[in-house]
Amino acid sequence: MEDKNLEKAIDKALDIYAALISGRNVSSADAETKTLYEDYFSNSSVYEITGMLMKKLNLKLYEYGEALYITAGEGNKVFGYTNDDLKRILGLRLNKELYMCYFIMYCSVLFFYPDSAAYQTKEHIRLEELLERIDTSLAPLKGELLTYSMSEVEEESFKTIALLWDELPVSTAGEGEKTKASKASKTGYIKLVMNFMSAEGLFAVVADRFYPTDRLKCLAENYFEDEKSRIYDLLRTGEV
Repeated sequence: MEDKNLEKAIDKALDIYAALISGRNVSSADAETKTLYEDYFSNSSVYEITGMLMKKLNLKLYEYGEALYITAGEGNKVFGYTNDDLKRILGLRLNKELYMCYFIMYCSVLFFYPDSAAYQTKEHIRLEELLERIDTSLAPLKGELLTYSMSEVEEESFKTIALLWDELPVSTAGEGEKTKASKASKTGYIKLVMNFMSAEGLFAVVADRFYPTDRLKCLAENYFEDEKSRIYDLLRTGEV
């Protein structure tokens, strides 16, 4: 490749990276980034350099619905969130509270993708449906809860999550009031998590209904195929 052509390809790859990392869409439907999207797929040099750049930065690049999306790779502390980051953002103090939030996140995704081969099966979910799904997912442990106390189980175990969930009221809102995002109740926890996922561009929240965005669809349909996550298999089979 001639030096001038190589320089142009590198510039295009950097433009794609800059747009994605700043939260902009790189899409065939976006007038400002349509050319970048076309360059990525029509110019093999741009495609390869962009891929190498993402690999070096430990980022995952996916395509969905004629648009590009990125997410941090495993262990990426620069572009991703550490556990401490998430505890600070969500207003959490203890690891068990964070693991509860992780569990809610996975349950929300699995509501739409019951297995790694399936496409989205529902348009949206309601808060009550997600609450029921979490209850059902933790049900296998409910019979064992009487024999455990919080001090007797490992903080990282599913039993810790089940114990924490079981101790929470469904809601703390009074009659006619809306539940606020908080750690004070089950519905409060769900709202806390879904508000965060909405801020990350993964769900649109409308009157306690949660609509998955194209970003979530892209990441969900690619992540489980690429990673074959163990927690995904555990939640899918109910072996928690």
